[in-house]
Amino acid sequence: MHGILVVNKPEGITSFDVVRRVRRVFQTRKVGHGGTLDPLATGVLPVAVGHGTRLLEYLMEGEKVYRATMRLGVVTDTQDSQGTILAEYPWSETTADQVRNVVRTALGEIDQLPPMYSALKHQGQPLYKLARQGVEIDRQPRRIFVSAIEVVSCALPEVVFEVTCSKGTYVRTLIHDFGQRLGCGAMMIALQRTAAMPFRLEQAIDLAELEPGVIPDRGWLTPLQAVSHLPQAEADAAAVALLKNGVPPQLQQVRFEQMPKEDALVALTAGDDLLALARFGSGGRLDSRGDFALLKVFHYC
Repeated sequence: MHGILVVNKPEGITSFDVVRRVRRVFQTRKVGHGGTLDPLATGVLPVAVGHGTRLLEYLMEGEKVYRATMRLGVVTDTQDSQGTILAEYPWSETTADQVRNVVRTALGEIDQLPPMYSALKHQGQPLYKLARQGVEIDRQPRRIFVSAIEVVSCALPEVVFEVTCSKGTYVRTLIHDFGQRLGCGAMMIALQRTAAMPFRLEQAIDLAELEPGVIPDRGWLTPLQAVSHLPQAEADAAAVALLKNGVPPQLQQVRFEQMPKEDALVALTAGDDLLALARFGSGGRLDSRGDFALLKVFHYC
């Protein structure tokens, strides 16, 4: 059983708790998740099963979409409601217009300082473990990109907004920074991931719906279905033979419905099987042996 299971993660459990549940259901150890969600967060969590685990690094590069709720007036050590309160400030003079203006400052390319309560590592140690010991490490800001952000509701002191952002964005840190700019502090009290491109909440399945040994009707994608958003090239018999030996095919040995751009990530297919993921480079530009630089070749090729 190989593929991607799109799970609607519930609040109160870790992403690895979801992995444990899927391992029991599908009776395999070869399970992994993409795009960690904190216990407080809910929503789209892609879980790879079998050979689907080899796809995750290529599927999680896309943008993420979140619906977040922040509460003004409270600052915590974790930047969310599960942490210890560090300070409380008056917020009653803050207006909805001020909130909207501050939220808009996150639009575009910005530098974000990763929080101490995160899974990032320092000398092999997760930062959150150091934070629990009262240790704070100097961190370097990371460049992130917010392509869209909008306030959905503003019933102060609570504000709901939606944000579309790049991989590696900490939404609770956005909220913390909004609170700093407003002068009253803020923490995250709810977070739902509605999309982790190319996966969306409407296709996700609840953990309670999973049945042992049964492939679900909803939420389950074969490897080929999981990469349906990529340009796809149907390989002929000669190309399949080359791929079996780890040799990239020539352009004339595959058929694209639409020619991809140079350097595009593409899926090489045969019927319903995903044979390989590759970068396209015409004229052998990326690999002198053929027109594709192979990234992953799958066992059934």
